[in-house]
Amino acid sequence: MADFAVTAATSIVCPDCDGTTFTLLPCRCTSFGDRFLADDAATPVQREAYRDCEQCRGTGSVAYSCHRCRRRGRRRAQLVLSVANLDTGAVASHRVVPGGLDPQPEPSGGWVVPLADRVRELAAAVGAAVTGDEPSLRLPAQWRPDLPAARRHELEAQAIVGLDHTPWRLFVCRSDAAPPVDPAARLGRLCALADLLLLDLVIDARQQGAQVDWNIRYEVPGSPVPMTWLGHADLPAALAGTDVADALAGLTERGRSAPARLLHLDGPRPPAVPAVDVDQLERRILADCVDPKTGVELPGAQALWRDGCWWHTSLRGGEPVEHLVEQPTGQVVRRVRVPLRRGCPPPDPPWLGQPIAWRRCPDCVPGSRLRSCDCRLGGRPADTDCAHCGGVGMRPSALTCLTCCGTHRLYETVLVTLTDLRHRVVHLAWRSGVPEEATLVATQPGGKPVVQLPDRYRLGSWAPILGVRPEDLAEADGGHEIDHDLRGGHVTLPWPGADPVSEHVRAAGRGQPAARLIVTAVRPDAPPLAELIRLALGLDLALEVSVCDLRHHAGDPLCLDGVRWSVHLRSRAAPVHPDELPYRPSVESALAWCRECLDDTVAAAVPADPAEPVPVPRSGPRDLVADPVPVLLRLAARHARQTLTVRFTRAGCTLHRHDGDGVRVVATAPDLHDFER
Repeated sequence: MADFAVTAATSIVCPDCDGTTFTLLPCRCTSFGDRFLADDAATPVQREAYRDCEQCRGTGSVAYSCHRCRRRGRRRAQLVLSVANLDTGAVASHRVVPGGLDPQPEPSGGWVVPLADRVRELAAAVGAAVTGDEPSLRLPAQWRPDLPAARRHELEAQAIVGLDHTPWRLFVCRSDAAPPVDPAARLGRLCALADLLLLDLVIDARQQGAQVDWNIRYEVPGSPVPMTWLGHADLPAALAGTDVADALAGLTERGRSAPARLLHLDGPRPPAVPAVDVDQLERRILADCVDPKTGVELPGAQALWRDGCWWHTSLRGGEPVEHLVEQPTGQVVRRVRVPLRRGCPPPDPPWLGQPIAWRRCPDCVPGSRLRSCDCRLGGRPADTDCAHCGGVGMRPSALTCLTCCGTHRLYETVLVTLTDLRHRVVHLAWRSGVPEEATLVATQPGGKPVVQLPDRYRLGSWAPILGVRPEDLAEADGGHEIDHDLRGGHVTLPWPGADPVSEHVRAAGRGQPAARLIVTAVRPDAPPLAELIRLALGLDLALEVSVCDLRHHAGDPLCLDGVRWSVHLRSRAAPVHPDELPYRPSVESALAWCRECLDDTVAAAVPADPAEPVPVPRSGPRDLVADPVPVLLRLAARHARQTLTVRFTRAGCTLHRHDGDGVRVVATAPDLHDFER
C-alpha cells in the first residue's frame, strides 16, 4: 500500500505554548482564594491569589514547562499506523500526514478520518486479524473540503497533533482472531477460583451520572467499599475485560484495613458453581441501585459470590469523613468524603475463624505522615543530634512505612496460599513463636546470623508440588517476584537468639491484606523469543536480550541465584546502557513483560525531534530463527556472573559484555550461532 505524498509540514508550532516552550497558567492557590484554610467544596466568587503562596509568591500565575511539546516549541503532525502478524513476521505500515487524510462526513455533523479502515486494510495486507481499540481522528469544526489547501492542511495538522503522545501505533495480531469471551463461562471460572482461594468475588455497579459503571474484582472478606475505580459500560463488557489477573490486581490495597482471621479448612467444600444467567444477574444488580421504599437512586449495588452462593446488597452513603490536605502552595484544604457502605452486608463465611493477633507497628503513627527516622535504622536508638528528627526518632515522610507497608499492624500469624489458578491450592499457616529447628547457613558482613527454616517455610519447596519451577512463583496481586529469602526459607536474625519463625512471619506478612500472602504458581504466558526477534526485524528495530548466569550462587543465601533475564525492544540507534541489568527470574517472565510493554517501547523508538519522520516499517513474511535460548545460556555460562547483552537487528547480532567500567562489544556476527564457532 503506497503512502500519501507528504504535501504539508509534518511539524507545527506547539499550539499550547505558541513555541515559547512554557505556559503561564493560574496558580493552584487561586482555586481556594486568599485564605490559609480552604474548603475543597467551596468555589471562590473571584479567583484571588493566596498572598503567602509558596509557588507564585502572591502573583496568581506560575510558569510551567510545556509538557505537550516537551520544551521544544514544536509538535509532530504525523502518525504512523503499523500492523504486525506475530505468526508470520509480516509488517505493513501507513503514514498519516496533512494532505492525505480523505475525511468522511459524519451523520451528526463534522468530518472524521476513518483510521479504523486503514488499520483493517493493513491487517488484510499481512493476513492478520485485528483486535482491540481502533483509533479515530476527528477534524476541527472549522474544516471544510472547499477551504484553500493551506488552510485545510493547517487544520488537519492540528487534529493529528492531538495524537502525538503516541505517534507510532503498533497493532500486534495473530493470523486467526482469538475466540470471543463467553461472559457466562468467564463468570463461572471467576466464581470457582474465589471458592478455591477463599476470597470474595465482587460485582460492583456504580451510578456515574446518567450511566452505570461496572467493575469485577476479588476481595478478602471485610474489605471496605472502594471509592473510585475504572469501570465498564455493562456486565458482559466487564466480564470480557476482566480476567483472573485483572480481578486480583489491587487486592492488597483494597484489603489493608480488613480484619485478619484464621481459616477453617476442615468444613465441606462449596458445591460446583451453577450456571449463571448473566443478563438476569445484571438486571438484579441494577434493581438494587434503587431504594425499594422511596424509589430514590442509590450510589450503587453489589453482588458478592461467597461460599458457593450470591449475596446481593445496595450501596449507601456512610458518615462523612473530614481530611485536611496540605497543598504545595502552603495552604491546607479541608475535604469531606462520604464513604460507601453495604446496606445489607452478607454473613461471614464458615471458613473464617478466630481473629489473628497483631501488635501496632512501632515505626509509624496511624493518621499521620510520621515515620521512623533514618537515625534509628538497624535498631539503634534515636540520635539526639539528628538534623531530621531532633532526637525524637520520628520524622514526616510522604513514603509508606517500610515496616508495615501502611497497615500499621505486625501480625503474629500469616496465612500463605499457593495456587496454580486452576484447581490446585495449598493453604499454610505460619505462626510466630512456634519452635522450629533452624540451620545456620551464613553470616552477614555485619555479623548477623542467617538461618534456614524447614521445608514447609520455603515457598520454593512447594513449587514442584504445583508443577512449576521456584522462579515461576509470583505474588497474585501484580505478579511480582517472590522474595529470595521467602523462596528459600532464609532468615537474617537481628540478634543471636532471636526467634527465626517470628522474623519470617513478619517478613511474609508485611503489608498483606488480612495477613494473607497469595502466591501464584503459573508459568508466564509469553511468545517464544524467536517470535519477538522476528517481530523486531520486521519493525526494523533492535531486540536487546540481557542475561546473567548466577547459578554458581546456588545455595548461598546472601546472593541471588539462577539465571536473570531482560528483553527490550529498542531503536537501532539506541546504545546499550551499562546500568540496564537483567532482573527477571526466567526468560518467560522477561518475554511476557516485553510483550506487555510493546506500546511504550515502540513510542520510545520514535525520534525525539518532531521534524524527523516517524519510521514506516514494512516487511514480508519471515522464517523463524532457531531457538536462541540454549545458545544464550551457554554464552552466559561461559561468562558466569557477568551480564551479556545481545542485540538482534536486520544487520546481524552484536554481543556486548558489561564490565565494571562500561559496556564492551565482544563480537559481531550475522547469526547468534556464529558466536560459538
